[in-house]
Amino acid sequence: MNPKDLKYSKEHEWVRIEKDGTTTIGITAFAADQLGDVVYVDLPEVGSTVQQFAKFGEVESVKAVSDIYSPVSGTVTARNEAIVKTPESVNSAPFEGGWLVKVKLANKGELDTLLTSDQYDKFLAAQ
Repeated sequence: MNPKDLKYSKEHEWVRIEKDGTTTIGITAFAADQLGDVVYVDLPEVGSTVQQFAKFGEVESVKAVSDIYSPVSGTVTARNEAIVKTPESVNSAPFEGGWLVKVKLANKGELDTLLTSDQYDKFLAAQ
């Protein structure tokens, strides 16, 4: 079940809009399941910029190495150092402790291009 309060990309990342206007980004449970056991996560440095739908990192699992795409544009304000040390959290808690980075939005309008929980569920069902 995908949380209703998040937005989703078709590349299987999620976005939580925080009270201070920043966003938290992670990989969906579907993507984590498809990846298998995650063994390494490469994340951008704090202060770097990311572009909507552009690659910003990689996740390596026992199956493959996959790119991570940013669902929004902006500046990275935090990265989850715990996930770098314990990448298996991507599998065990994709919507909580498995978050990847926090981003200060450059364009709030980009959020309107993302999917709601219901739209993402329908997207998955059509796959």
